[in-house]
Amino acid sequence: MYVVTGAGPVGWTIAQQLAQRGERVRILTRSGSGPEHALIEKRRVDVSDPAKVAQALEGATGVFHCIHGSAYRAKAWAAELPQAEQVVMDAAVAAGAVVVFPESLYSYSEPDKIMTEGSPREAAGGKRGIRSALLKAREGHAANTVSVVAGDFFGPLVRMAHAGERMVPLVLGGKTVQVLASADQPHSFTYVPDLAAAMIAAAHKPELWNSVLHAPTGPAMTMRGIARNVARSAGAPEPKLSVVPSWLLRTLGLFSIDMRELAEMLYQFERPFIMDSTASQAMLELEPTPFADAMAATVAWWRDQEAAVAR
Repeated sequence: MYVVTGAGPVGWTIAQQLAQRGERVRILTRSGSGPEHALIEKRRVDVSDPAKVAQALEGATGVFHCIHGSAYRAKAWAAELPQAEQVVMDAAVAAGAVVVFPESLYSYSEPDKIMTEGSPREAAGGKRGIRSALLKAREGHAANTVSVVAGDFFGPLVRMAHAGERMVPLVLGGKTVQVLASADQPHSFTYVPDLAAAMIAAAHKPELWNSVLHAPTGPAMTMRGIARNVARSAGAPEPKLSVVPSWLLRTLGLFSIDMRELAEMLYQFERPFIMDSTASQAMLELEPTPFADAMAATVAWWRDQEAAVAR
């Protein structure tokens, strides 16, 4: 039996993939949400509650910890994420379960270079520093853990992402897509089902525990390039892009916390931001989904959402 915390795109997809493999899944959320399947049990659990988490993890072989902060702000992350991870790892030790985390590229302290599993992860300050600290806490804990790093998400269920609701429905509707800093810098995008598959594979390979892996991720693409691929897959016209310049976001950041925290991450789009997953793919025995297939599934999911709204 596997426990999944959170029912966002990553947690939801992991639960689905496990159930489709015939595995029993217990998914923990505050709302009791999650995919419908005979092998998926949904529980209302706040993962900051040690007693409830310990009870929920009884009998678990592995835990996929997929919650995020309540807001995309360093203050929220610092207040919520370390405590939740500590609670889950403590309970996992008692249960004898491995904990697998999805992880971002934020902790990498030399992002101007191609980021590999061996690249330094010493970024400091803001959200980047929090991710570095979380990785160090996992390393120092008694629990067996694996952190699986991914680039920006795309795919079914992915809404709040640069290649999610900020792009796909706009391209399908012939509207202008606003991109940050530059439309023409190469950037790594990870297909969420590939991240889920990598996390599941890592849980089943004890020789890979207590390490940082990279989710299978295809060649980097520019924002213009991925928007064009959305259009091509959908049979839509050439997409229209508008670039929001870095200086404007940084100026707005003087008056808005949200804009300031967005500006903090502009380095990802002002220059190449590329990860390499070759080594992890060999260890996990996985490859990225062919991009055309991944994009076709993404477009189909968004069209289903639009059809559901229209009904």
